[in-house]
Amino acid sequence: MEKPKIVTIDDDPDVLEVLRIALEANNYQVYAASNGTDGLRLVKEVRPDLIILDVMMDTITEGFQVSYQLRSQDPKSEYQQFSKIPIIMLTGISQKMDMKFSPEKDGEYLPVDEFVEKPIRVESLLEKVKKLLKK
Repeated sequence: MEKPKIVTIDDDPDVLEVLRIALEANNYQVYAASNGTDGLRLVKEVRPDLIILDVMMDTITEGFQVSYQLRSQDPKSEYQQFSKIPIIMLTGISQKMDMKFSPEKDGEYLPVDEFVEKPIRVESLLEKVKKLLKK
């Protein structure tokens, strides 16, 4: 059986390394990108089963922009075929800007399936990964 493929997109190499170690230890194939542009290219190449995406990278809202592109309802979007891939958004934004996100409250206008606060609690992240991959 083929291992589920996960694309991680974060500008912090330490976060990418923690994600890689935790996910590979749990039998996932991990592909990493350090910005939204490379992440979108990687999604096209890899066709992942799940995406883990940071909010703040080259710009403060880059992660949101990437998720909107991936979830575009435009039938002509180059990412249309990837619109159903589950997205977990990593966010440290609550620490920096006193904002909080939740899928129940913000899922209507933020096109992601789950939020994980930084610093990342690996157990919590792995629970969300498993839950989303079962859907």
